[in-house]
Order: sequence, then structure tokens, then C-alpha cells
Amino acid sequence: MDQAEIHFLGEGSLTLTVGGIGSVAVSATLDCQQRLWAIAAKANAWPHVRDVVPGMNNLTILFDPLIADFDDLADKLLTAWNKSTAVTKSGRQIDIPVVYGGDRGPDLTAVAEHTGLSVAEVIRRHTAADYVVFFLGFQPGFAYMGGLDPLLATPRRREPRLVVPAGSVAIGGSQTAIYPAASPGGWQLIGHSDVRLFDPSAASPTLLQPGDRVRFVASGDLS
Repeated sequence: MDQAEIHFLGEGSLTLTVGGIGSVAVSATLDCQQRLWAIAAKANAWPHVRDVVPGMNNLTILFDPLIADFDDLADKLLTAWNKSTAVTKSGRQIDIPVVYGGDRGPDLTAVAEHTGLSVAEVIRRHTAADYVVFFLGFQPGFAYMGGLDPLLATPRRREPRLVVPAGSVAIGGSQTAIYPAASPGGWQLIGHSDVRLFDPSAASPTLLQPGDRVRFVASGDLS
């Protein structure tokens, strides 16, 4: 089992970090994320815990610093990790239509060139996979998804864009995602979807949740 350690993030929060101890980063795995989801479910019920936020290879808990015992929570987190087992979530299956290439997928050709695949083969492989939402971050509704075909892995752009349009479908390293809102970004843009990923007025503001399964569906002709 990967080692874990605790980082304190101020008087009201702390983070459990798995693997990549120190400055060495490691890639997220489904097994690790499933263990963190299981711990998150338990930690939500601990006294004085206000919120639990799973990340990539980490889990942050926010608590009331005036009541909670700082050291006790840290010990409980480490113990929970050492006893944890991967738990499969019964996430939803969500299909997301995508228009690939053209003005709204301007890096599709660059991804094809980097991978040595044709544009059609990049699209075929991107739509053939079943993705699992590992965690949310970066901006509201931004889901980091595992399951990308290894042959499609492409480094981020050397120069990030100042504005990436909302709905852009992108590849960043070994992951794929959709930008819920316009923002700066360095992922490779291969297409666009009109699906709304974040609605602050909805009962559940984010469309995707950790454990959901996503399949991209090519919509229309290549732009």
C-alpha cells in the first residue's frame, strides 16, 4: 500500500497525501481514488468536520478549529487510510455529445501529430473509452477523468491560452476533461460540447460527481 502523510493547511483544515511524498508527484489511479472516496464517506460523519474534498491522491477535511481535536483528526485520517479498501461507487453513466475539431477543437490536429494517429483514429479512440470521474477541481464542475487511451496522452501546451471557451473538450497528459466555464488553460482542445456542467442554482450544481462514468459521443460531421 502507498504511504500517506498529513499536511496542515491552517487552523481549520488538513490534507492526507498518498504517494508522491515530498516533491515527487505520482499519477492518479482508480484504486487510490476509490480508497479516498471510501474515507471521505466516513470522514463526513466525524464530529466537527464541516466538509470533505477528495483530490488527486489526496483528501482534505475542513473542520471547526474551536471544537475539533487537531491531532485526533490527523490520527483518524492516517488510520482510515491504512485500513482502507477500494470501494466501487455506483456512479451514473452519462453520455456527452462532442463536436470534434474545427474552431472549437483547434488542437485536434496537434494531438494527432503528437500521437502519430490520424484525426479519425484520435476521435475513435477518444469516444471508445469509458471514463471514470476521479475528482473535481480547478474550477466548479471541472471533472478530472481517468481512462484515457494511453496512446492519446499528450502534454499540455507550452504556452497556455489566456481564454479557453466554456464547453471545450480537452486532453492534458493522461487525462481528459471539459471546461465548464471560460478560463485560462493549457490543455489540448480537441472538441466542444454544449452540455452544461455547472449550474449554481441547481440542487446539485455540478453535473459530474466522483465515481460517475462518462462516454463521449461524436456529434455531427468533423468541423
